[in-house]
Amino acid sequence: MGVFFHFRRHRDQNSSVSLQGQGAPGGFRIEFQEFAIRRLISGGLIPNYRCPSACRHCLYRSGPRWPPDFISEETARKNFEVLKRLGCGSIHIGGGEPLLNPPVVANLLQIASGMAIEVEYVETNGAWFRNFPSACALLEDLKAAGLSTLLISISPFHNEHIPLQKVQGVIQACQKTGISIFPWVGEFLSDLSALDPSQPHSLEEYERHFGDGYIRHLPHRYWIAPGGRALETFASIPPPRPLAEIFKEGTGGCHELADTSHFHIDLYGNYIPGLCSGLSIHRDDLGRPLREEEYPILTRLFSRGIEAFIAYAAERYGFQPSRTSYGLKCELCFEARRYLVIHQKVESKELQPRGHYLYP
Repeated sequence: MGVFFHFRRHRDQNSSVSLQGQGAPGGFRIEFQEFAIRRLISGGLIPNYRCPSACRHCLYRSGPRWPPDFISEETARKNFEVLKRLGCGSIHIGGGEPLLNPPVVANLLQIASGMAIEVEYVETNGAWFRNFPSACALLEDLKAAGLSTLLISISPFHNEHIPLQKVQGVIQACQKTGISIFPWVGEFLSDLSALDPSQPHSLEEYERHFGDGYIRHLPHRYWIAPGGRALETFASIPPPRPLAEIFKEGTGGCHELADTSHFHIDLYGNYIPGLCSGLSIHRDDLGRPLREEEYPILTRLFSRGIEAFIAYAAERYGFQPSRTSYGLKCELCFEARRYLVIHQKVESKELQPRGHYLYP
């Protein structure tokens, strides 16, 4: 997987190029003229961002400080309609912790079924587990609504907040009720079992138990996207590089924004492009080219890269990088976006949800 994060790059049908006869060797210059999400492959619905945990790797910075908002039936239907129109016939349901509100999840399962959309799995961290009988009753209700598989989060990140005993209880309840289990990631069960299963344990406790380098090597064992709290948790891993090198790397544009192989759309109608959390395309703008005047950040990032966005943020809003070197372009990008939201109070449909910037 590499030392830190892993990018998947796809343009497929979500971008187009034009060749213009000047400005490059051989008389041609390639310009990415259009950024449009025209086809969706596989993705998930985020019905809420609130979560009892605030995991240090969380891409969406979910946690207990978020408001207790859950997706409405109207928004769910509109989201599903767009997904179907753009070719996506199956989804998963994530979060936040969706099982903070089981009736909403049950309703989502029924809506999806009625619209001929398959729900591959529902994600949970197991924080809701109280006892075996109540867990079985909850799962029976969800099974009746259409639940077939539960993705159960298993990692030291989650164990900082949730005792292993709760996770084991959810697994046993799934086995009892006939719900399939998708353990993510099952290989961590042996690590978690080495410490007291009745208590949560910090990453530092794992470091002390298993030895120096345990935390540093977690990205080798757990797929971690370059965003959210992971930017702070693993900031020391990629070696810092000067801004000129960061800018040179991104010259061709951030084409990962067009990747739809694992997308998410949330309870507010925000489509998160390329797993770049904190950036958003409104659901109703999917399927058509984005105009620079309405999406000045995303169009610059996609077509010209991080340097073009930083230049825009500097010229229009006075942003200046806090450092002369960064390990990842994503660190610099998030710093600039957070500056726009927090310090300049920029209101933009591109910088959504705002809680991504407000809640650490």
